[in-house]
This record gives sequence, C-alpha cells and structure tokens, in this order.
Amino acid sequence: MIAGISAIEILQAIALIFLGVAATVLVLTRQPVSQAILISFYGLLLAIVFVLFQAPDVAFSQIVIGAIALPLMILLALAKIKKQEDESEK
Repeated sequence: MIAGISAIEILQAIALIFLGVAATVLVLTRQPVSQAILISFYGLLLAIVFVLFQAPDVAFSQIVIGAIALPLMILLALAKIKKQEDESEK
C-alpha cells in the first residue's frame, strides 16, 4: 500500500489509462480493417477493466460481444462490400 492506495486501485488506474489511450488510437484510425482489429483489442481492455472493478459477468459479456462478435460482423460487412464493388466493376 502506497500512501493509502491499494494495489487494486493502482491496477484500476493503469487499466483506465490504457483504455483511454486505446480509445484515442481507435478513433484516430482511418482504415476500416485496422479499426475492426483495434475494436477487438479495445473490447478486451474493457473486459479487463470490468474484472478489475469486480464485474466478471459484465466482463464475460464484453468479451463475447465486444471482442468477438462486433469485430467479426464488421469484417464480414467489409468483405461483402468489397465483393459487391468487385462485381459492379465487371
């Protein structure tokens, strides 16, 4: 314990800082595929934050939806758009 601050509070602060940096990088990224990959990473970081704040059920939901399902849907949509663009060029 450092000056009345517990180890879990330090971990929470570090995780929140990483979350803020990841969110900023995600917003500033312009390539859709890179955004999909970064949103998966952001979802994992958010799940870690939920665990650190003692909400494991919310963390599990975040992993399933935010780190797996959402990026997969984005990548599938991008693939479908690319396929339609290729077909329209023919």
